[in-house]
Amino acid sequence: MTRILLFNSSVAHGHVGACAQVFPLERLGAEVALVATVRFSNHPGYGSFRGEISAPAEITALTEGMEAIGALDGLDGVLSGYLGSAETADAVLAAVLRARAQSPGALYACDPVIGDHGRVYVRPGIAEILAAKALPMADLVTPNPFELGLLSGTPIADVAAARKAAMLLAARLRPGGPRLVLATGLALAETPAAMIECLLADGETCFRVRTPKLPLAASGAGDLAAALFFLEFLRTRNGPAALSAMVARLFAVLEATGAARELALVAAQDALATPRHNFPAEPC
Repeated sequence: MTRILLFNSSVAHGHVGACAQVFPLERLGAEVALVATVRFSNHPGYGSFRGEISAPAEITALTEGMEAIGALDGLDGVLSGYLGSAETADAVLAAVLRARAQSPGALYACDPVIGDHGRVYVRPGIAEILAAKALPMADLVTPNPFELGLLSGTPIADVAAARKAAMLLAARLRPGGPRLVLATGLALAETPAAMIECLLADGETCFRVRTPKLPLAASGAGDLAAALFFLEFLRTRNGPAALSAMVARLFAVLEATGAARELALVAAQDALATPRHNFPAEPC
């Protein structure tokens, strides 16, 4: 059984952050331990929310508590997402190091949540911590187009630019790891109007998958994509195969969700487990 330690946001209502990841991962047979970086009533896209960012001391205490009972032993991977504050981000990265000390073979996947559609929506200091501290620790990262451009310093307009940006980012990841960059939600100059694509690079090779563009209103697709790809890669250690499998599962959920406000994770769980569409990864 694949075991993953997850650091991400938790919401009482809806399916974003960890709440877009834990159930799908468990439905696919993974064992997930969650340390919540924030506890909100709902995601901020609703216009208002209540809740708190987890204190750094809480992140540390929960991780130390798991270590004390051996729950950090034998992990296959560690995944981080929304970090809440700069102080919480530092605590999460220290916890990642603690987990990897107990499970030296575990891979670390960083979903560098910073912003989207040209706008930074995280608190000050987080983007800088992700760039300076998280990326050099990470084995793979899963940015959206805005985050890919911001972290690489390269404008993302066409496939060549996206490939260059992903290659630059891959070179900054942990030496000795797979150094994978998964860019999701790309609409590039060459992308047909009715399509959207994902791109995977490892510093040497590049693959992409295109799917029909669906009328999506729900948040959390990026969180789901990061978790699904990480699980597939942990199991196969094959980037293009993991990319293809992730896209098929993600598309199944998004197709079932349609124009709904929240991802239809429960309703689409069987389609997630056994998707009916296949989207082969192609060199780019």
